[in-house]
Amino acid sequence: MTPEIRQALQRGLVIPACPLALNAGRKLDERRQRALLRYYAAAGAGGVAVGVHTTQFAIRAPAHGLLRPVLQLAAEELARLDAGRRVPLVRIGGICGDTAQALSEAALLRELGWHAGLLSLAAMRDAGEDELISHCRAVADVLPIVGFYLQPAVGGRVLPYAFWRRFAEIENVIAIKIAPFNRYQTLEVLRAVAEAGRDDLALYTGNDDSIVLDLLTPWRFQVGGSTVERRLVGGLLGHWSVWTRKAVELLEECHRVVQDGSPIPAEFLRRANEVTDSNAAFFDAANGFAGCIPGLHEVLRRQGLFEGPWCLDPREGLSPGQGDEIDRVYAAYPHLNDDAFVAAHLDRWLLD
Repeated sequence: MTPEIRQALQRGLVIPACPLALNAGRKLDERRQRALLRYYAAAGAGGVAVGVHTTQFAIRAPAHGLLRPVLQLAAEELARLDAGRRVPLVRIGGICGDTAQALSEAALLRELGWHAGLLSLAAMRDAGEDELISHCRAVADVLPIVGFYLQPAVGGRVLPYAFWRRFAEIENVIAIKIAPFNRYQTLEVLRAVAEAGRDDLALYTGNDDSIVLDLLTPWRFQVGGSTVERRLVGGLLGHWSVWTRKAVELLEECHRVVQDGSPIPAEFLRRANEVTDSNAAFFDAANGFAGCIPGLHEVLRRQGLFEGPWCLDPREGLSPGQGDEIDRVYAAYPHLNDDAFVAAHLDRWLLD
């Protein structure tokens, strides 16, 4: 990873967790997958994460065999997009599984030119702390890694302060995506990083239920008799895979408020609730997040970026009433969607 990419990551970016474009036969729709990446770049995203939860972990299943094709397609398209950019888009690829699988996936990402790996520990649910740290160190020897605190509701595991304190000491850790959807656990990660003295780690919110407040909050800790403040500088979010142009504007506004140092305007507190309410619809919070991926696909379908909301698993679809909830938040918060932006550029993005 070059210094300019590392610096961009540390400044704070919108990094959508990229969904998987499928046709009616539930096969990869390469044209629409490329269009989606073009949308993110045009919307102002600073990077993209592929092969992560939102891309569907099932791409790794032998029945689909899509991990390499999807990563390779994305790498090729991102390289084309980078040709017109001053700073390249940050490329983060998902890594999961036991140590053997994780090392194989890290090597694949390195081969294909990805900058870093988002390391999920969901498959190591029963591993002890020492085993987890050894696993993380082994993967970091292959590729820079982004730590990932995935909420248990969608397959993650509880990772205590002691783990994060040791994790932050791994030299080739460059960032952490904090996504437990839990304020206590979010605080523990930030305290661990502060107490480890890693002021070079880029901290990103993955808490789709608290995006705006995460970005505005100063996290202060007493370390060695001094006050240390850390900030969540950006977001690596499934929620930001839709309405992305508005997400970019939101992050820019949050950065301005933080830099200004004045009291947070009440408008941001109101918008925080609007974003969370929208996320509840997209992620299907009412049904334990069962429809979190189809919900995002449905928004992209409505915008014309996806042909349909299909997932690799035919059993995975919108929950009963989820479409009505998406209708509701569309009507309630029209200022949060970027439908007009997408409509103005869609035909160009869909060109082969």
